[in-house]
Order: sequence, then structure tokens, then C-alpha cells
Amino acid sequence: MSGYRIGVDEAGKGPVLGPMVAAAVGGETSELPDGIADSKRLSATTRESLATELRENPAFAIGVGVVTVEEIDDPETDMNQLTVAAHVRAIKQVAEAGDRIIVDAGDVSESRFGCRITEGVSAEDIDVDVTAEHGADDSYTLVAAGSIIAKVERDQWMNTIGMQYDQPVGSGYPSDPTTRAFLAAYIETHNEIPDCARRSWSTCRDLLAAAEQSALEEF
Repeated sequence: MSGYRIGVDEAGKGPVLGPMVAAAVGGETSELPDGIADSKRLSATTRESLATELRENPAFAIGVGVVTVEEIDDPETDMNQLTVAAHVRAIKQVAEAGDRIIVDAGDVSESRFGCRITEGVSAEDIDVDVTAEHGADDSYTLVAAGSIIAKVERDQWMNTIGMQYDQPVGSGYPSDPTTRAFLAAYIETHNEIPDCARRSWSTCRDLLAAAEQSALEEF
């Protein structure tokens, strides 16, 4: 047995739209519902069903940490720091002193990522033992459970964003044609980047530059 009581993972580190979301799931591995796996390996319907099971089961404590678009665009920080912040925000909602926590490493250095999270949680006066591993969402079902909660939570954010703009915005990833079409149309119409977008991402800068060049050519 691993002895870990909390598993943590995040969703939305790479998209050009919307926040990054981390989720911590605390409880016994033996109590997890059947079918838990890394969220990327599951259909949206299965993820949503499992997320509901986890949330409705009193055997599990769930914490969610959100990093906003504004935070991501802040030039004083970077994605490694923000990924740590997201994990810490989720963990502090469910952790108790002495908990052993396993997280999916969001840094090339597993040890550095684990130490930063330990320090962040300790700053909240909660002393915990954090281990960070690459691929932990495949190796530990508690982390996989965290990945499911994080993904479903972020998908809900994206649905809300779509309703705010009254049109589909897609997954938010630069490779998603729906996302790129939404951004290109918005920039062409408003000559600015929408508030839901990460302005510092090259995708936004490139689309804005293309729109400005097109306007100059028409002039």
C-alpha cells in the first residue's frame, strides 16, 4: 500500500482560454469507485459520472484550486509557480497535519515541485509530506481521481465562458479549431483579445497581429 491519503492533479496548464484548475481528492484508495483512471483516458460522460460519484461520497474530501487568466498573464510569475499555487489552494482545503500527499509533478524536477508544494501548504500552518512524480495520474488512483475532478471543473468553466459569449469556445487549447475560430472572430470584430483569453500566449498575439495587418491592408 502506498499510504498516501490525498492525490492531486491539475487541468488547463496549456490552453489559451480559461483558468487552470487543480483538484485534491482525500480519502482511502479502497473506497474509490470502479473505472477511475487518468482523465485523458476517459470520455466526457464517464468523467462527469465519476466526478459526481466522488463528490457525493462522504468518504472523500475534495478541494479545488483555481488560477485565473489574470494571474497567468502577470509578468511577475510563471506557470511553474502558478501550478504550485493551484495545487496548494486545492490541498489546503482537505489536508490535515501529517497527511501523506502524492501529486502529479508539474515541473521537470519532481523534487523541486514537491518541495515547493510542501512549503506552500506549510505556510498555511499545515505540515504535510508531499511526494511529486511524473505520470502520477497513471500510477496512483487518488491522483487520477484528482485529474477527473480538475478536468470536469475546468470543462464547466469553459461551458460558462461559452454562455457568456453566446457561442462555442471549444476546449480552449490552441490546437482546437473551435477555439481558434472563436478567437479570430472576436479579434476581427472587436480588435482586441477577449477577457477569457491568456493575452500573454503566442496564439493571442499572433491572431491579433494578423487582424491588425489585415486591417492595414484594407486601409
